[in-house]
Amino acid sequence: MGYVPRLKEEYTGRIKAALTEEFGYKNIMQVPKLQKIVISKGVGAAVADKKLIDYAVEEITNIAGQKAVATISKKDVASFKLRKGMPIGVKVTLRGDRMYEFLDRLVTASLPRVRDFRGIKATGFDGRGNYNLGITEQIIFPEINIDKVNNIGGMDITFVTSAKTDKEAKSLLTELGLPFKKN
Repeated sequence: MGYVPRLKEEYTGRIKAALTEEFGYKNIMQVPKLQKIVISKGVGAAVADKKLIDYAVEEITNIAGQKAVATISKKDVASFKLRKGMPIGVKVTLRGDRMYEFLDRLVTASLPRVRDFRGIKATGFDGRGNYNLGITEQIIFPEINIDKVNNIGGMDITFVTSAKTDKEAKSLLTELGLPFKKN
């Protein structure tokens, strides 16, 4: 057997049992699990400068450990000087071992580097068991070299779970280590 990420091992061992006890699932397949993590970044200034997309792809690739792709516009917007098919953002979808590795690095190394960090807001749930987290500066990630950053920008991280309700999803993400603020 090869390498298994720490959080994946913890999920199959401790977290499944804790969630089953908390919510009283009859079947082990009912226990919610993390399906994927999507990291996305909008680069609106890329309309004027095409190089910004290349920088953003490189940054997100370094952060995620997996090649990021440019997202393109779906329609023309004259007031933004935007044409259909122009690259305006970057995204990467993580699944499996890479997803657990990224989550582990996010919780243990990146979030503690945020200035005045008190926890993440619990208001980012969408009603279907998914959670969205906005990060204002990409320099909190240890993979980013501050000297090579040409402009500081934020990104969105979406956690897609198989949970049916927000309460189940919050419980799962709390067990996985996301530090939610106490009310």
